[in-house]
Amino acid sequence: MAVPKKRTSRTRRDKRRATHRVSAPRLNECPRCHSPRLPHRVCPVCGTYAGREVIEHQIAETAPTETPADTEE
Repeated sequence: MAVPKKRTSRTRRDKRRATHRVSAPRLNECPRCHSPRLPHRVCPVCGTYAGREVIEHQIAETAPTETPADTEE
């Protein structure tokens, strides 16, 4: 089995690992809703791609919530 003859120094080890960093994802602006999205993918907010609606998004209607003061009557 192959075994290194000399111990790898911290400098050489760190120089090798310097190329393994993770880059931030590139984001584009959606032309319809102006939210950030990944390029060449459907917008997660409005569901459009290349100017047409691909996914139908239903806007959730918020029901009026009762306040605790209203329920104590």
